[in-house]
Amino acid sequence: MSPSSFEHQLTVLNPATEEVVATVPAATAADVDAAVPRAAKAQAKWAALAPADRARLLRRFADVVDQHVEELARLEVREAGHLLGNARWEAGNVRDLLAYAAGGVERLNGRQIPVPGGLDVTILEPLGVVGVIAPWNFPMPIAAWGTAPALAAGNAVVLKPAETTPLTALRLAELALEAGLPEDLFQVLPGHGPVAGTALVEHPGVAKIVFTGSTGTGRAVMERCARQVKPVTLELGGKSPNIVFADADLRTAVDPFSFLDNSGQDCCARTRILVQESVYDEVRDLLADAVNAVVVGDPADEKTQMGPLISRRQLDRVRALVPADAPGLRGSAPDGPGFWFAPTVLTGEAPDSEAAREEIFGPVAVLLPFTDEEDAIRLANDTPYGLSGSLWTRDLGRALRVSRAVKAGNLSVNSHSSVRYWTPFGGYKQSGLGRELGPDALTAFTETKNVFISTEGPAL
Repeated sequence: MSPSSFEHQLTVLNPATEEVVATVPAATAADVDAAVPRAAKAQAKWAALAPADRARLLRRFADVVDQHVEELARLEVREAGHLLGNARWEAGNVRDLLAYAAGGVERLNGRQIPVPGGLDVTILEPLGVVGVIAPWNFPMPIAAWGTAPALAAGNAVVLKPAETTPLTALRLAELALEAGLPEDLFQVLPGHGPVAGTALVEHPGVAKIVFTGSTGTGRAVMERCARQVKPVTLELGGKSPNIVFADADLRTAVDPFSFLDNSGQDCCARTRILVQESVYDEVRDLLADAVNAVVVGDPADEKTQMGPLISRRQLDRVRALVPADAPGLRGSAPDGPGFWFAPTVLTGEAPDSEAAREEIFGPVAVLLPFTDEEDAIRLANDTPYGLSGSLWTRDLGRALRVSRAVKAGNLSVNSHSSVRYWTPFGGYKQSGLGRELGPDALTAFTETKNVFISTEGPAL
């Protein structure tokens, strides 16, 4: 599809009702060409500020976000169909990440390296203008994963949100100005990926791209960046295992929301439930009861436990991968308007089937048996992805062995947690490239400059 075939505006639908929430102008390549020089000019002034002043402004940005958490959350419910409680957490995560990044501004230290004949130091310099391309599944927090540390390291940011979820990003840009961040330092350009996204990736004035999305699109982004030897951080797909050994606390281990949170639209979702054979039947029965009990409905209702999928397109994709007659355990979902799909656990899939190995990105998991530790590791690694996962056992030695053997960037023992803003996040294999978050997040947005000062030359 050529860029000229795209509409010049984005229509934002409420996924629970299919009603139009807003229409937003779609950025063009010309808009990107205009935004990047403005960002570069703002970046030069931003980088020249004293670190304490940059940190103070980022903390003020965090405070302003905190004052608007409820507003941002309700906007997220309307544009993304997220549960209200989840959306409040997401807005709070933006606030917390800004505050955490601000704490690193004055600690972005180089090193003094012992060398003969002089003094050698390294300096961490900002890259310049960073392009952040955010997804629709977690529009606010993942946009902040790139934006907050990039700003803290002295860069400007041009953010392209997903076509279906631009509203919270636009509001965050307004709040940044309200907090006192310089104009044009943080710009948001909603638009179509093949138009605005491609223009941002290919622009010679953009020093780095941070992309979160599908593995296929991430591969294309990487190829385009390679033409300019432009660095990228990629957070891509996942097919995360939940490995349940027979000695585990089964009722905790098989929590259905490990794969139903955000209606399964989560690359860390534990969608491959690997269960030791001796407890397979018990786990299946627990899952049947749990899936049937999930309350699916209006995401603005505090009692709702799972909302809709993001779009008709995503619903059609899930339906294509999960036939109605496939053997499994199923809950219920509303009829009528909205992009609804019932919670589902497939029980008749072969380990090498598409549903068992490829990302579905819906409220669907596959239940698979394993025999022993070696078999569990083999199954866990039998996928192109390696983002996250869980393992459940009371045996500490086994927990350490399996954690080391599973090829994934983020693993939890006796927990389903994947993301903490103070620890690194990223994947192996086709789940991505690089790491985000954690204590080293700011350095990913810098260049290391080495400076040698001779002590044997003319006197200074």
